[in-house]
Amino acid sequence: MKILFKNIKGLLQTIGKEISYLKGLEMKNLSQINNAYLIINDDSIIDFGEMHSCPKPHVDKIIDANGKYILPAWCDSHTHLVYSGSRENEYVDRINGLSYEEISKNGGGILNSAKELKNTSNKQLYDQSAKRLEEVISLGTGAVEIKSGYGLCLSEEIKMLEVINKLNENYDISIQSTFLAAHAVPEKFKNNKKKYINQIVKEWIPFVAKKKLAKYIDVFCEKGYFSLSETKQILEAGVKNGFIPKVHVNQFNSIGGVELCREYNALTIDHLEVLTKDDLNILKNSSIMPVGLPNCSFFLNIPYTPGRKIIDNNIPFTLASDFNPGSSPSGNMNLVISLACSKMGLSPEEAINATTINGAYAMGLSKELGSITIGKKANLILTKSISSYSMIPYAFGSNLIEDVYINGKSINNL
Repeated sequence: MKILFKNIKGLLQTIGKEISYLKGLEMKNLSQINNAYLIINDDSIIDFGEMHSCPKPHVDKIIDANGKYILPAWCDSHTHLVYSGSRENEYVDRINGLSYEEISKNGGGILNSAKELKNTSNKQLYDQSAKRLEEVISLGTGAVEIKSGYGLCLSEEIKMLEVINKLNENYDISIQSTFLAAHAVPEKFKNNKKKYINQIVKEWIPFVAKKKLAKYIDVFCEKGYFSLSETKQILEAGVKNGFIPKVHVNQFNSIGGVELCREYNALTIDHLEVLTKDDLNILKNSSIMPVGLPNCSFFLNIPYTPGRKIIDNNIPFTLASDFNPGSSPSGNMNLVISLACSKMGLSPEEAINATTINGAYAMGLSKELGSITIGKKANLILTKSISSYSMIPYAFGSNLIEDVYINGKSINNL
């Protein structure tokens, strides 16, 4: 179907194919065409420009976007969207004074989710996850990365990865799969962590690679989870088997994970709530994309990733939701943008750049998504009538989205 959007108040993120991501001062500028038109054909963007130069092609549908903005759909490069049940009891425990680490030591946290997953069938897990996926699509997300990590044994990890791949088959949204067996140490290996890591390295990683169940490898590199040497062992095995690293680093402590990720050419390093001067210097001299997760900081009441400092040091930066049951039970990328502006000091332009073109890059999708570019997929957000795009972070409690298009199809018409 060929669709013409006309009289668009502002067409945002109109950039050329040669741009993969933005960094530093580049992020302060959000390219925009005022009083614009946009033409899509089936799943692709085929033309756009100022209304006075709008052609008169034969189209199947004309949409008058007077007073409204169109921009690329959000690209959420870090989620744990496939999980079973919820952990609201732990939320109450935190209100009553327990820390995230204390809850984990008491058998909660990731281990709690692993127990829930084991008692959940593949169909139940798929159905729960599909509802979450549909929710985030309705909130403007057009691409999402989903990690395993709540299985903690090979059969359950495969269950998660199979559900992720089934979602990818059944929905038009672009989904990237990440293998995160090294998320926590299961109870049975509490006193023999080395054996668990050997299983991951020698058996699980080669098996998942052979079955082509994931593209990326991840490790929770943190005190009390996986040390620097353990992370190195897992990343080395992952890279040898063709996986690209995307790693949890510096959530609570800086233990050398940033430098290790540079050594293994990680695509992204995620969290970075704790960031030292040495870490910043390493990032300046690498091609790694740092990922801030403000929903997690909000929910756990921990420091926010210093996004302002990262950008001011001429480093690229992206934002993601970290949608998961324990530390960020929301995949709302509009809230992510608002928190980035209010708590990290980003401008609306920087936050939108971070969640579109840079988010696409953080999933290896910048050639397909993340900008209004001829030939890219028509994954779009059509806002309601708003005074400016700054309303998106400003009106943090309101849904300003009128419609979302995934591969050129309106979700309102599905």
